[in-house]
Amino acid sequence: MTYPGEIDDRDARHHIEWGPRMFSSCVTSSVGRPGVFGWRGVRACARVRTRAHTAVRSTRTPIATPTPRATSALVTASVLTTVLVLSAVALLGPAPGLVASASASAEAATQRQASRHAHIPAKKKPPALNLYAKRALMAYEAMQQNFYVPGTGLYRGAPEYSYLWPFSQALAATVSLSHVTGEQPKLAGGLHELMTGLGLYLGPAPSPGEAGSPATGPAHSGEAVGESSSEPGAAAETSASAGSGDASVATNDVRSYNGNVAPPVGPGGASYYDDNEWVGIELARLYQLDHEALALPQAEQIMQFVMAGWQTTGRKEQPLPCPGGVPFSDAANNSSRNTVTDGPGAELAVELYKITHEARYLQFAEMAYTWVRQCLLEPNDLYADHINENGTVQRTLWSYNQGSMIGAGVLLYQATGEGSYLYEARQTAKAALAYYPYTRLSNENPFFVAVYFRNLMYLDSITHDPPGNLPAREFVYYAWQRHRLGDNLFAYGNPPTAELLWQAAVVQIYALLATPPSTYF
Repeated sequence: MTYPGEIDDRDARHHIEWGPRMFSSCVTSSVGRPGVFGWRGVRACARVRTRAHTAVRSTRTPIATPTPRATSALVTASVLTTVLVLSAVALLGPAPGLVASASASAEAATQRQASRHAHIPAKKKPPALNLYAKRALMAYEAMQQNFYVPGTGLYRGAPEYSYLWPFSQALAATVSLSHVTGEQPKLAGGLHELMTGLGLYLGPAPSPGEAGSPATGPAHSGEAVGESSSEPGAAAETSASAGSGDASVATNDVRSYNGNVAPPVGPGGASYYDDNEWVGIELARLYQLDHEALALPQAEQIMQFVMAGWQTTGRKEQPLPCPGGVPFSDAANNSSRNTVTDGPGAELAVELYKITHEARYLQFAEMAYTWVRQCLLEPNDLYADHINENGTVQRTLWSYNQGSMIGAGVLLYQATGEGSYLYEARQTAKAALAYYPYTRLSNENPFFVAVYFRNLMYLDSITHDPPGNLPAREFVYYAWQRHRLGDNLFAYGNPPTAELLWQAAVVQIYALLATPPSTYF
């Protein structure tokens, strides 16, 4: 039985079963031609579904509940209709009105959030350190923990404090690490303390003929890892001092830094030109880093000491073979003029010329560089160690001598624009790379290797010649694998021991790999 104006259950089932199909067909047509129908077409299709459902809701049958088949069909129609609408949204995108509304709501929420936190300053994340910077910092911290004497600005050594040579390299390590992004503020206090410690090495100003600088200090002879921490070139000087009555007479009247901590804190002693030059190079870098007030005057004082040491006659005023060059120390018994005193001397002079623009520094740099090439350059494009008063040349080839002359050539090229300097630096680098594989470098004092790599990588920043910084990366890789102790100290020699000089060298190589070469000088 039906009521007037109503449809029976069969008509309702007809709309339920066919309504979704009509809607599906309509949406497919609309989606297939969005340019014609778009969302208006979909809304029109939705009216098909509405009519079907209206027909069902309009049914008034005496049956209290719809038949199970009708109920099931109605549920199926609703689910299918929802799926089809979502499909239309996926293909056509949301309705324009909804997009605008959602966009406005999101923008308002963003503005509210920004207003709520406007008074809170954004926290800056510390810069992420790369692998080399991290390891440089670890090695540096081990150096400070094991060798530094807190509150003094000095490092442990013999008899109580270290010689100037290892101190100069600890200073170099600290300056190099300060160029790592984010580390300068952390190390500023330490650098200030080291400047105080450096002052304790400053000896009195000697006068010519006045006793005061005995040739005591680091036993400068250690020619391979495992021997004493020293430099080649002074064995003759050291032995001569034992029997020379005038060994205590200084030959330079310019104040300088002694090889030992000066009295009254330490014994003082002779001043070594190369040690002073290593300090001067770092003082110039420090001045360029943060304009430390004392750094530039002290670097210039060292340069005066080096320039005043230039030798054209021997100890008895006799003419010298290959006249010129900077001696190894200011002790009166000194008999050698060295690559290691003239190459770094030229580098320091160019550094000061760049800062002060004083022509005398550039002139000295060119003179020292030219003297080494004339007197100590070997046929294989590498540099011998030193020449004695009698003209004999000590021909041992050390890596740091090649490095300092490579660096001097590059710096002179940059200062003068003369391509011959760069050409000569490249020739030496090519010969050095062939002569110094890792197996040979691993038997040298790590300090020698650090000087070599600094200058080699500085050249590479200009020429980009292969292998770039690969040799330095190889060296520190094996240092980490084979020479690192549990407390991040690095041990070399036979038996392996940890020393300040070697630790500082490893810190430097890691820091140099983590910083741009423009900061090396």
